[in-house]
Amino acid sequence: MYRKGSKGLLKHWDFVFLDLLIIQLAFWLAYCIRHGFYSSPYENELYSNMAWVVELSCVFVTVFTNNYKNVLKRDFFKEIIATGIQAFGVMALSTIYLFSVKSSAEFSRVTLYTMIGLYFLLSLVIRQFYKKVVIVKLSNSSPRSMLIVTSSNMAESVVKNLKSNSFGQFAISGLVFVDKDAVGETVDGVSVVTTMENITDYVCREWVDEVLMASPREYIYPQSIINNLITTGVTVHMALSKEVDPIGNKQIVEKIGGYTVLTSSMNTASGAQLVAKRLLDIIGGIIGCIITGILYIFLAPLIKRESPGNVFFAQERVGRNGKVFKMYKFRSMYPDAEERKKELMEQNRVSDGMMFKLDFDPRIIGAKQLPDGTVKKGVGNYIRDLSLDEFPQFFNVLKGDMSLVGTRPPTLDEWNKYELHHRARLAIKPGITGMWQTNGRSNITDFEEVVRLDTEYINEWNLLLDIKLLLKTVIVVFKKEGSM
Repeated sequence: MYRKGSKGLLKHWDFVFLDLLIIQLAFWLAYCIRHGFYSSPYENELYSNMAWVVELSCVFVTVFTNNYKNVLKRDFFKEIIATGIQAFGVMALSTIYLFSVKSSAEFSRVTLYTMIGLYFLLSLVIRQFYKKVVIVKLSNSSPRSMLIVTSSNMAESVVKNLKSNSFGQFAISGLVFVDKDAVGETVDGVSVVTTMENITDYVCREWVDEVLMASPREYIYPQSIINNLITTGVTVHMALSKEVDPIGNKQIVEKIGGYTVLTSSMNTASGAQLVAKRLLDIIGGIIGCIITGILYIFLAPLIKRESPGNVFFAQERVGRNGKVFKMYKFRSMYPDAEERKKELMEQNRVSDGMMFKLDFDPRIIGAKQLPDGTVKKGVGNYIRDLSLDEFPQFFNVLKGDMSLVGTRPPTLDEWNKYELHHRARLAIKPGITGMWQTNGRSNITDFEEVVRLDTEYINEWNLLLDIKLLLKTVIVVFKKEGSM
């Protein structure tokens, strides 16, 4: 899933919030300068109403003029013009309001003009300072992995353009030349990593979030390659000079570096939607970590008594677009479980080996198979049946490796067996729960059905779907507990 490059208010909500504070500060200072610092404008009905008017005017002008478009790329002169337009718009709307309510004679013109002057100066200075803070923050944040597809003669300019205009949002993972095989060569410190013929296989095996296609106008990208890339779940950006008809469900026009591109992906999410999803993850992660701490008090002695060793189990899993991370669980298996897995592959209920499921798993702590064939459950079984082993993953959610709702992250050996369309299930962050977990989970042994459900989740994603699946997960867990 790709974050839609939303414009205006949603994209720069932090700047808007800051601007609202500045205009209110300017309003208060202007009143105090005119009437004295021992009085308050909020005790006077005319001025307290005006305080709301300037706030609403500020929002209206911001939206109407799209005042924060390309704010991070504006130089000081352009910032003066943008801030001046904002201040003039607020003054015009405030004046219209005063005339409309017939209060222009009662409201101090000195206060109004002083407020606008202070707002202009404060906003200009604070914007410049905050832009530097945002750019540093973007540079220090976890960048998205970008693969560049271009020609050998354009490569250097494309790389420099992306480095200088992306503010650290992208980590260039490699280059692919459309006009020759130059694997191993480097351009401005970036290596040519594969050929056009093998690009899909490379994307399937390495951590790549997005692909930027910027080549000479005369070059026509093979349609099959574009479609295959989108099928894997990565986001594809193509220069608008190219006449293509990709199969991506969602398409938007945006800026990448200095290029105007057509972006295609399986689905899109606005900045506000992603903020809401991340907020839900943070709240759920905090609650989950607290519960994990409480469970540790009770589970740690049981696990150590039955199987000495670490209480927690960490395993490398494959996350969004192939990024490897460590996923944490309460240990429900013996320490040598990973080594014994190879011996048990013949008993795997999933015939193609894309997942691993057993009717009786001797690696589970305390589990025994009696002579008559019945299985005696152990501590590990109860931990797994009640999904208690999953709780440490809330720490992964807080870290940002996972989400509350998503697709289950595969192990490295499972990932290496993935075909092209399987990779699409990790176009988003993996989750603790998801579509297939709430639709049969242990009963589903057909991996293609898992992929179908995960792909359906990605294509239909919205915040209400996440909430629905979370509630459904709770119901499923309680049903399992009641049937034990």
